[in-house]
Amino acid sequence: MDAVRLALIGAALLVLGGVAIAFGILPTDAVLAIAERVWPVLLFVVAITVVAELAATAGVFDLAAGMLARFARGRTAVLWLLVVALAVVATAFLSLDTTAVLLTPVVVAVARAHRLPPLPFAFATVWLANTASLALPVSNLTNLLALHRLASSSPWDFLALLGPSALIAVVVTVVLLWLVHRRDLRGRFAPAPLPEVADRALLITSGVVVAVLLPLLVSGMAPWLPAVAAAMVLVALFLWRHPRALRLGLVPWRVLVFAAGLFLAVGALEATGALNVLGTWIGAGPVGLWVAAGLGMLGANAGNNLPAYLALEPSASTPALLAALLIGVNAGPVITPWGSLATLLWHDRLRSDGVDVSWRGFVGWGLVLGPVAVGLAVVPVVWRLP
Repeated sequence: MDAVRLALIGAALLVLGGVAIAFGILPTDAVLAIAERVWPVLLFVVAITVVAELAATAGVFDLAAGMLARFARGRTAVLWLLVVALAVVATAFLSLDTTAVLLTPVVVAVARAHRLPPLPFAFATVWLANTASLALPVSNLTNLLALHRLASSSPWDFLALLGPSALIAVVVTVVLLWLVHRRDLRGRFAPAPLPEVADRALLITSGVVVAVLLPLLVSGMAPWLPAVAAAMVLVALFLWRHPRALRLGLVPWRVLVFAAGLFLAVGALEATGALNVLGTWIGAGPVGLWVAAGLGMLGANAGNNLPAYLALEPSASTPALLAALLIGVNAGPVITPWGSLATLLWHDRLRSDGVDVSWRGFVGWGLVLGPVAVGLAVVPVVWRLP
């Protein structure tokens, strides 16, 4: 399954949702409630994707990765750790798709420029795109969807709830990555020159826009507001300096179609009561938290993390259960290629760059990372139970 097929599935689900509306299975007021809930989320996804794509076109990520190589002073392990840090920050503030889609080709290019094997850097981006996406509401679409079920939509309250779990998931990921790739991360490399800058004014201005955007995303205002403002500034800037970069492909149509179809389809299932049976599997105590996280992980790897979250969300009746579910659907989909859309997009980028990835190895190590990261990340949530 690739990202295009996911979009086709989303289109089919949109048709099924339309049928459910036409036959009265999904009432009109329920459709309006779904639309009211998801429009800010989808608007943020579009805006942050445009920001990330245009910033990448301006060379912001290329320059950042090149500077990391200079800071590493020829030490391979240090460069890799700096890339890890960049992947965590990019995921936390700009979403997992940005890390998987835009940062991956950058770090692969940096590795090749310094004659280093690209896979340790590429695996760092895809694994951390998933496991680091627990940090902030804007890190993952599932987090944004979960906000309406929490008592507060503040990014700091979200960080207090899931920050320790995110830290554990990231540490587990980094440790396993190091164990898997430690032989390739030894030794030193010869520094390469910084990437050439085609338009310095465009690069500097785009970098300033991104730098201003990051703190605004955790300021407490609705995330779509600063994201849309930043996107509008960059679009205006590119209209002036580089209009050919503005294309319809900047908008993540596949994600929008897939998400819209899922919202309608899951809304119809919820209206029929078909999802109520899932709640009977989840208890309220500590074991229930691990069950919720485990079901989220299994559902994500069986299909995809977004439908897994939407199907299980009605059963997450407390903030603790919701946190456990997010741990499962965010940090868990590292086993199968279709577990998250970010993984599929990551693989497409690697294939276009001529980097071969063994899915057997991906699945094998994912079977280690997923259960360990999810299981340990639930521990802080358990500790907070009364």
